[in-house]
Amino acid sequence: MGPRGRLLVGVLLPASDPEWEAWVRAGIRRTWGPPQEEAGPFPFPWTDYYGEIAPRLERRFWAFPGLRPQEHLADWKLQAQALERESGNPRRINVDPGYLEGAKLLLASRKNHAHRIYLRDGIYGEVTLTCRGGRFTPFPYTFPDYRSGLYDPFLRALRREWRRLLRTEGAERAEKQRKEPSA
Repeated sequence: MGPRGRLLVGVLLPASDPEWEAWVRAGIRRTWGPPQEEAGPFPFPWTDYYGEIAPRLERRFWAFPGLRPQEHLADWKLQAQALERESGNPRRINVDPGYLEGAKLLLASRKNHAHRIYLRDGIYGEVTLTCRGGRFTPFPYTFPDYRSGLYDPFLRALRREWRRLLRTEGAERAEKQRKEPSA
């Protein structure tokens, strides 16, 4: 099994719209299971690129329990795209899955760029933020909302949980090995 991280999904949706919030919440739950943590709504005044969704947007985050294999990032983005298509034409939401681990937040994208690496099936990965000394640091290409630091308290809490889960799993693995008879 390869490295694992916390599955995190950021969603842009029409601001202050309880019907869309409920629709997104149900879709997220159906796609990835019940979330463990959530954050938002955060206002999203950063760009008009997503104007097809609504004139005013908000971002919400959902994070899911446990640690999940990082190699599933492309699968998560394909599932996110299916949810976006389900929302209508033009889409009414933007769903960005990624994972958080000790040193980084990595997001999936369907758009290629110089700083993104190809994963598969038209999906790219982008290290959006790095974490050193408990602080998140953006890159020159980092999206303005992530660059702003607005989400950092939520991301720090997820990182603390990631570390706790690693310690717990390590202790459980050691205990299991201790109880197994030697060959």
